[in-house]
Amino acid sequence: MHAIATCLLAAALSFWYRGELLTALRYFISDSSLGGNMPEPEGTRRSPQGVPYTDLPHIVNADRLHLFCRYWEPDSQPKALVFVAHGVGEHCGRYADIAHSLTQHGILVFSHDHVGHGQSEGERMNINNFQTYIRDSLQHIDIMKGRYPNLPVFIIGHSMGGAISILTVCERPQDFAGVVLIAPMVQMNAESATPFKVFMAKVLNRLAPKLSLGTIDARLISRDPKQVEAYDTDELNHHGGLCVSLGMQLMNAAARIEKELSNITWPFFIMHGDADKLCDIRGSHLMYNEAKSTDKKMKVYEGAYHALHHDLPDTAESVLKEVSTWILERVPTPNGF
Repeated sequence: MHAIATCLLAAALSFWYRGELLTALRYFISDSSLGGNMPEPEGTRRSPQGVPYTDLPHIVNADRLHLFCRYWEPDSQPKALVFVAHGVGEHCGRYADIAHSLTQHGILVFSHDHVGHGQSEGERMNINNFQTYIRDSLQHIDIMKGRYPNLPVFIIGHSMGGAISILTVCERPQDFAGVVLIAPMVQMNAESATPFKVFMAKVLNRLAPKLSLGTIDARLISRDPKQVEAYDTDELNHHGGLCVSLGMQLMNAAARIEKELSNITWPFFIMHGDADKLCDIRGSHLMYNEAKSTDKKMKVYEGAYHALHHDLPDTAESVLKEVSTWILERVPTPNGF
């Protein structure tokens, strides 16, 4: 996400010089005073696609928003739990391949669409506090731990989901057996997130938090044209712009992560493509070098783009195998060895 700060600055300057600053301020004040729409009664709540939540697997978060969930269960009694945190603008259904590869080894995989994503409620691509993603993840994990007590819990996070995963485990490290990070958002690009650009982003966030930034170019997701087309035609993906508020929260999350790196002692495995133009690989190298963990691994895929699990077939197959192997090596056997 190293382009976020640059986009925020460009949007801020453009917004200023168009002479629309006062208009934005009026909208901001009006929005705050109205307080938003009242939530619908529980029985009438529908997904953004119009499906009643009574017909969909879901949880209700602390803000009373319905989050669509997916569960991939093994044929046998599960021996571990894996929570998947998806990236910005996508949805948890895009992780079916990873989930199926794990269920073949007796692992139960679960996930949900984050607030404002996919089939979950919430304003699209607009959030006031990154902590909401972390809170919701812990809530879902606690629910599954209650259903399957005494099983080790792992997290897999991609892109923004990597940032969510890192901060989630930092809050309760004792609850997790390990973390797999696929092209995680760890830090912002230093050239983009200059003090001046950050300042301008904060100004714009106060005056026009819902202003839309540029869209994600699907051609940067994968080197595989079929995967690019699949991303572009997936109706559950968000194909519009990111709101300024979300861009600001991504910057805040990266700042939080950098402060936490030297305190990390939990097991993790990072995979990153060295041609990734969406999440800076330097952040992954920084995490690997700064973390105090004794059980840590990093694998760099030469020439690979952002979504390694949806990249060229050889890369995607390697990622599935690496993920399964790393997690299985950390799942206790029945006899304790």
